[in-house]
Amino acid sequence: MSLRLLRTSSVGCIVLSLSLMLAGCATTQRPVFYPNAKLKRVGNEIAQRDADDCMRLAEQYGVSPGGGEKVARGAGEGAAIGGATGAVAGVIRGRNVGGATAAGAAIGGTAGGVRGAVRSDRPSQPYRGFVQRCLRERSYDVIGWQ
Repeated sequence: MSLRLLRTSSVGCIVLSLSLMLAGCATTQRPVFYPNAKLKRVGNEIAQRDADDCMRLAEQYGVSPGGGEKVARGAGEGAAIGGATGAVAGVIRGRNVGGATAAGAAIGGTAGGVRGAVRSDRPSQPYRGFVQRCLRERSYDVIGWQ
């Protein structure tokens, strides 16, 4: 393996590792309440506590927020696409196909992982639906997530 490929792969692994760590630290979006009679009566602190309770309840019933798997899925998809692209480029250029595939996979995996990390703060649709219904049953009016 050439020094250049080793350097590219090492940099890709470092960037991917950093993106995965950032995804783990990402702040998950929370429900945004419309100031209806219930919110005005109980106040924001109680409403946030109720939101936390509904979020825990969703997870107890097996509904995942889904942030972490977006990073892994993005990295996997990026690695597969990058590896295939690298292999084709290696064949066309008449170079080391294995090395080009590895470099493409490293770069693609990094890019996909970063893309997944950026999206990881968005809860899954089933999770949002569960939490919103739970809060609606408690007389809150959720107008979105942020």
